[in-house]
Amino acid sequence: MSNSRPNRNGRGLFAGILLGGILGLLLGGYFGNRLWPAIIGAAVLGAAMYRVNPGGK
Repeated sequence: MSNSRPNRNGRGLFAGILLGGILGLLLGGYFGNRLWPAIIGAAVLGAAMYRVNPGGK
């Protein structure tokens, strides 16, 4: 039997955006620009954790 509920999680989206933004800020500091790596990191990690991280059963 397949699960009718898609494998998506709002908390994973929130955590992914926070972690991606922080990671982008840290890595962007080494390259001299902190804004774009933070935005890109938040978008990519947020989308990945929203899709991959399973929600509560």
